[in-house]
Amino acid sequence: MTSMTKKELAIAKRNGKYNCAQAVACSFSEEVGVDEAVLFKACEGFGSGMGCLECTCGALTGAVLLAGFKNSDGNLENPATKVNTYQYTKQMVAAFKEKSGSTVCKELKGIGTGKVLRSCPDCIMDSVEIVQEILGL
Repeated sequence: MTSMTKKELAIAKRNGKYNCAQAVACSFSEEVGVDEAVLFKACEGFGSGMGCLECTCGALTGAVLLAGFKNSDGNLENPATKVNTYQYTKQMVAAFKEKSGSTVCKELKGIGTGKVLRSCPDCIMDSVEIVQEILGL
């Protein structure tokens, strides 16, 4: 039996009941050592550009969430990893914008302009690729 690629897994999750953020983040639950249900809950509000506000793309926010789980030292008193996590985030956002033309859900979907820059499945696949390239997951 052939296993699915991360992109295929994320698309399968999105075709189910997962929003774009959940589809991306939950596809890497094993790699970041976080239960899939926790990632699912954490990303629930990020769907449709943050709670249907059509702001930042959910697929991108799911990827950024993974940056924290991958890099953060979890030190509540004296966190030493924020600068590096912010750098990962900046790289991820820049790469996503380069691939997609925008980071804004509404713009990506062509709402108001009629010009679709990137479909949700394409944004999900782009985000998975970015997670793999930048975070090494």
